[in-house]
Amino acid sequence: MSLEHQVSYQTTNTYSTLNELTNQTKNVWIACHGIGFLSKYFIKYFEDLNPKENYIIAPQAPSKYYQTKAYKYVGASWLTKEHTKLETENILNYLDAVLANENIPEDKHLILMGFSQGVSVITRWMAKRKIPADRLVIHSGSIPDEFHAKDFSHKKNLKVDYIYGLNDEYLNEEKLNSQIEITENIFPHKPEIHTFDGKHVMNSELLKHISENVQS
Repeated sequence: MSLEHQVSYQTTNTYSTLNELTNQTKNVWIACHGIGFLSKYFIKYFEDLNPKENYIIAPQAPSKYYQTKAYKYVGASWLTKEHTKLETENILNYLDAVLANENIPEDKHLILMGFSQGVSVITRWMAKRKIPADRLVIHSGSIPDEFHAKDFSHKKNLKVDYIYGLNDEYLNEEKLNSQIEITENIFPHKPEIHTFDGKHVMNSELLKHISENVQS
């Protein structure tokens, strides 16, 4: 009879940054990519943001794989249905380490952002670790149904942006309405909805718009 065991060990992972964190920096983004990305490529979607005012941190999902049988292009994934609770804790520990390593000054606006699968990661991190983000950007992803209003009550003035493409192949009207209802139930304030004419892809224009209106 086979048995499954568990062991703890130390591991190392990378993450990517864009621009410099200086006295002129206003916004610090921690942005989690979706399935198939590597952080060093994902972070390029933030290149149109004002480089003096925005410092971007893109964590790297730990599970890497070849995307095709040509074994040329590498992608990564955050979680699967296999041992989700255990893997989530590993990822949260990793994000904790990234945050500690960056030592972000308290006078910066902290923006948490997730695209696609990255939404489940960034929302769990904020909720479970009580991250004091000023803004949460949900881009083309699903919020886990495990949350309650108390999970985000530590940040009363939290602003939430919900971005999606009007032709997103993974989003139908029923799912969209369900997601918006979830945001209205668990966050302190109703989200600001942003749409664009496109599919399940990143939208740099809306990210730029949000970065320019953080205090609005």
